[in-house]
Amino acid sequence: MNEIFEPLLRSYDEKRRAELVAAFMAVEHAAEPVPEVRFPALREPALRRTLEGMLGLGGRTLVRSGAKEWTSGYRDDVAAELGADPSCVLPAGDRAVLVLVLIHSVAIPRAAGLLADDTWQSPHPTPLEELRRRSQLPIGELESALRRLRTAGLVAQVKAAAEEAGGFVPGPQFHRLTGGARRRLQEQLILAAGPDSPLAAAIRARRRSRSHDTGETT
Repeated sequence: MNEIFEPLLRSYDEKRRAELVAAFMAVEHAAEPVPEVRFPALREPALRRTLEGMLGLGGRTLVRSGAKEWTSGYRDDVAAELGADPSCVLPAGDRAVLVLVLIHSVAIPRAAGLLADDTWQSPHPTPLEELRRRSQLPIGELESALRRLRTAGLVAQVKAAAEEAGGFVPGPQFHRLTGGARRRLQEQLILAAGPDSPLAAAIRARRRSRSHDTGETT
């Protein structure tokens, strides 16, 4: 791996090289965002720029999570290319189940003022029974979709505790969304949950205007 990064690392001594590689491995492979206090390459701006360059070689970028935690994710342009490849897209049933989890654990609590606008982590799990009621999938297909989504880190299961029901919430992969990706997903969720709402109409109008300005077709 160091051979790939050599053009970026050659100006550093062995200690700095090791710090950069350690930070790279952490943000790429840790399930949750890592605190910058543990990694000099995340704390120091110059090293962080080099780390950004290392990630960029694979189409990745640093993603800030909270005030002083970091992870990595695909750059927006790379994510758009991957999304256009059918082999990289979730099956329709899995997408439908994921949308239900997002609506009931994020969109509805956010509309009630229980979640911050820019978070996809939620303490409000969607019960399995709610997914059964709202989904048109047979129960066997629903449970299979949930298993695949959990394996992919797109949903996480919360066990029931005391008086609180258990269920499903967005998984750790949502930490890896860039700011642009979070905004686009939020817009898609609004369009899915309230297609006839004034906010949905404003989103569609803004997209039409943007497409007109850039000469794109809708």
